[in-house]
Amino acid sequence: MEALINTRKPGDFRLGLQAGISIAVGYFPVALTFGLLARTTGLSFYETVMMSLLVFAGAAQYISLSLIAIGTGVFEIILTTFIVNIRHFLMSASLNEKLEKEKGWVKAIYSFGITDETFTVISVKDGKVKTAFAFGVILISYASWVVNSGLGYIIGEILPQFLQVSMGVALYAMFVGLLVPSMKKSVKVVYLAATAAALNSVFLFTTSISEGWAIMISTIVSAVLVEFVTSRNMKGEPSNE
Repeated sequence: MEALINTRKPGDFRLGLQAGISIAVGYFPVALTFGLLARTTGLSFYETVMMSLLVFAGAAQYISLSLIAIGTGVFEIILTTFIVNIRHFLMSASLNEKLEKEKGWVKAIYSFGITDETFTVISVKDGKVKTAFAFGVILISYASWVVNSGLGYIIGEILPQFLQVSMGVALYAMFVGLLVPSMKKSVKVVYLAATAAALNSVFLFTTSISEGWAIMISTIVSAVLVEFVTSRNMKGEPSNE
C-alpha cells in the first residue's frame, strides 16, 4: 500500500487524511461503546479487536453482539451481517465510477474500507477521486475504529461490576437511537420496523425457530412486504401529466 501511495501526488493522501478526521472523531464514542459492550457480551480483548480489524462495520458488529448474547449460531450471524451490509454492493458500484481507474487488487483493498461515512466523504468530492485520497480517508477512519474498540474494552475492565452488567442495556438503547431518527424521516421505516417486530414476535411465540433465525427471517420478510406494498401504492397513484 505504501508503494501505491508514493506513486501518487503526496497531497492526495494528506487531503484524504484531513477529510477523514471528522469520521475518526465521530467513530470515537461509537467504537468505545462497542468495546465496552463486547466485554460485557463475553468476548475477549483479542476477539473484540479482531472483529473490528476484520469486519469494520459498526451496525453489523453491534448486531453480531446482540446475536452472540442470545447464543445464535455462526451461520445465522454471518447471514444476518450479509443482509445488513448488502447496501455495500451499491456503494461499491458507485465509487467504482467515482474513483480513478485502478487494478482489481487495489480496488479490493480500498473496498474493504467502505462504510456509510467513508463513502459519503469520498463520493461528495468534486471530479475524479484519486486512489491515494480514498486510502487517506479510509486509513484514519479504520485506525480510529480499531484503536477505540480496544480502548473501550480496556476501560470496561476498570469499571465497577454493576456498571459492566448494566452496559447490556446500552446495546438496545444504541439500536433505538439508530432507528428513531430514521423513523422520523420516513413513514416507510416505521412500517418496516413495526412489521419486523410483529413478525419476530409471531415466530418466537408460535414456532420453534431460534431467536437468531426469527430476527433474520422477520427482517427479510418485512422488507419484501413493505417494498411490495409501497411499489403497488406508487403504481396506483394517478399521474400528474
